[in-house]
Amino acid sequence: MNLITKKQVSLPKRGVKSRKGDNGKALVIGGSRDYVGALALAGMAALRSGADWVTIAAPEKAGYVINALSPDLVVKKYKGDDFCAARAKDILKLENDFDSVLIGNGIGMDSASFVKKYVKGTKKQLVIDADAIKSISLDMADNAILTPHAGELKILLQNSKIDKTLVEKIINKQSSITDRASLIQKILSDKRLRDKKIVLLLKGPVDAIISRDAIMYNKTGNAGMTKAGTGDVLAGLCVGFLAQGLSLMQSAVNAAYFNGLAGDILLKRKKGFTYLASDLVGEIRRLCG
Repeated sequence: MNLITKKQVSLPKRGVKSRKGDNGKALVIGGSRDYVGALALAGMAALRSGADWVTIAAPEKAGYVINALSPDLVVKKYKGDDFCAARAKDILKLENDFDSVLIGNGIGMDSASFVKKYVKGTKKQLVIDADAIKSISLDMADNAILTPHAGELKILLQNSKIDKTLVEKIINKQSSITDRASLIQKILSDKRLRDKKIVLLLKGPVDAIISRDAIMYNKTGNAGMTKAGTGDVLAGLCVGFLAQGLSLMQSAVNAAYFNGLAGDILLKRKKGFTYLASDLVGEIRRLCG
């Protein structure tokens, strides 16, 4: 098992003479009438990774809530409670000002048509999380990190028309993480995906970071990471590291390691599982500083 250690973690280097925006600009797309916090957590995590600038693209009401939550996030607001398919044209134009994009946090399945249209059209390095994962098939993604838990992975594979028997082997809780990761790697190596650059970060007690060429495993983290919002922090870290110029694989490795390490530190400090996803963001400030 190729375990991630400090040696595999690499923080972006900042030029002494760099100016605002030189160290990464990330766009985070998501939010809906009922889900706002996920988007704010992802945006703040991207900033704490070291990115210079994070802009949130959200439905109007969700956007105003995020304005109230943080003065550090720039928020672009769009009419409606969700993203309609026609809105993809506006976001594809907006993305030109950014180095990387995250889509999915709090977006809801009502925006599935928008997600498909955007993912097919984007030219940016992409992180796909939450309901955005459930809205697409693997062949739609390219130059992307996908961050599913087991349930989201099952839907993604079903959408991708992967053999049912193979899907059940991957999802089976009795299968070892190494066996599951190897099967996923075979899927990513299939001729249909041969020209795609995809890293899949499978979240679990042991995270597996899988590409066509490599598999790495992360053991930082603990049972407190089941709290709502921890995955949004993870996705935000991924897009933040991407924005700063790290590769898909390195960004996913960094994100998994630091997210779990922050949880481990908080577990000791709190002496229990009372910490929150928002606490992770604060701890990451110290780890990535």
